Amino acid sequence: MQKRKKTIGVNVGNVMIGGGAPVVVQSMTNTDTADIDATVKQVKELVSAGSEIVRITVDKDDAARSVPYIRDELDKAGIDVPLVGDFHYIGHKLLTKFPDCAKALAKYRINPGNVGFKAKRDKQFTQLIELAIKYDKAVRIGVNWGSLDEELLTKLMDENNSRTKPFSAAHIMRETIISSALLSAKRAEEIGLGRNRIILSTKTSEVQNLIKIYQDLSTRSDYALHLGLTEAGMGSKGIVASSAAMGILLQQGIGDTIRISLTPEPNGDRTKEVKVAQQLLQSMGFRQFVPVVAACPGCGRTTSNVFQVLAREIEDHLIASMPKWRDKYVGVENLTVAVMGCIVNGPGESKHADIGISLPGTGETPAAPVYIEGKKAATLRGDDIAEQFKKMLAEYIKNRFGT
Repeated sequence: MQKRKKTIGVNVGNVMIGGGAPVVVQSMTNTDTADIDATVKQVKELVSAGSEIVRITVDKDDAARSVPYIRDELDKAGIDVPLVGDFHYIGHKLLTKFPDCAKALAKYRINPGNVGFKAKRDKQFTQLIELAIKYDKAVRIGVNWGSLDEELLTKLMDENNSRTKPFSAAHIMRETIISSALLSAKRAEEIGLGRNRIILSTKTSEVQNLIKIYQDLSTRSDYALHLGLTEAGMGSKGIVASSAAMGILLQQGIGDTIRISLTPEPNGDRTKEVKVAQQLLQSMGFRQFVPVVAACPGCGRTTSNVFQVLAREIEDHLIASMPKWRDKYVGVENLTVAVMGCIVNGPGESKHADIGISLPGTGETPAAPVYIEGKKAATLRGDDIAEQFKKMLAEYIKNRFGT
């Protein structure tokens, strides 16, 4: 693992992005922001899952009018998560018309590809930046290859066509994305926005292009960087593609905050994108969010599904308990638990964990030894092994992490 690239730190509400701070997990609601109750409910769910910043769509008067009420409801519930306003096309009008919305948000997300067109572009971009300066807000300049600045793209394409040895179209597309971000950031600074208020993102939906763009961008600036594979897709496709792209970049020390942009299943759980982002950072050793459960994958020696059921129960129990445990048991996220399925690797893996259980495999004696910090602590028997182990787990956590 390479050392993290040093970027300029940006305060977004009570969260630091860049400047050597841990990589921050973000998410975005998919509710109609004008529906205050639904949006507050989903923000609470995302925060409970571990999202440290939440972005909301602000695309019309009713949405902008609702933002301060959403902020108030979250504050009443003791949830101080920073809210980011996602603006396209008319952000300058909404922030001007609704100053309470401008004040309630911790960051404005601006897309230079659709902030305005032709003669209006500079005027409207300037207006947005001046509002960010007025209210002392951070800005994410977020370039997306699906909504590129067409004038800049045409200019770079024309320049490339005049070369003796032209670059590929893909290269020019990548350069347009990077140039759009850097030129916009430079313009924001010229208007008066501090470098410590600017975050850049340059998103595509193709893994290899995303990697190349961020690798290049990271050598050309020291702005804090937000990573994300846009339109990553649904289910395993979106998870694998996002993890492949961002895993490589994070390993190279690139990226200060991430979002896993998963298309939810119909009526699916929006918090899944938060959990995947956490798992990615935790698996790579960058951060620890929840206790690690090492579980046997199963084979012909484990035709019983007891260990599968127990592993699922323990993992669900740990995740569900973490919001309460974070405050009650300091450091509990560093706990390691093993749930193994037979005598081959069961005892050894259990000894390596803080607390582990080795369940009997097919044909083995119906007994489950439990190891705590490498030493055998008990042997469980009976039909309620799962409940017995959960009680031992709770007692261990209380004794080790309790104040």
